[in-house]
Amino acid sequence: MTITALGPRRATGRTITEQFHAFDARNPHVYRALERMAARRLAASATWVSLKDLFEDLRRQLPHGVAGLNNNFTALYARRLIDDHPHWAGAFELRRRRAA
Repeated sequence: MTITALGPRRATGRTITEQFHAFDARNPHVYRALERMAARRLAASATWVSLKDLFEDLRRQLPHGVAGLNNNFTALYARRLIDDHPHWAGAFELRRRRAA
């Protein structure tokens, strides 16, 4: 891995954010599933939702998994969920981003 002005680059030459956007564009069903799962948990009185837990649940639910569902994407999905559902902001723990 090398560090550039845009953040860390993997062997693919793309930042995690670039990889996330490419994955998300190819797999819009992943976001919709995470959104439904988060909504169900919050409707069942959960006060906190772990995207890592949602990822693992999603992997178990899909018969052949999701190729490319990278744990590096959890924070980006959490931020997207909060962008789309600002009233969920308190349900996700976010840390300051160190990389692009």
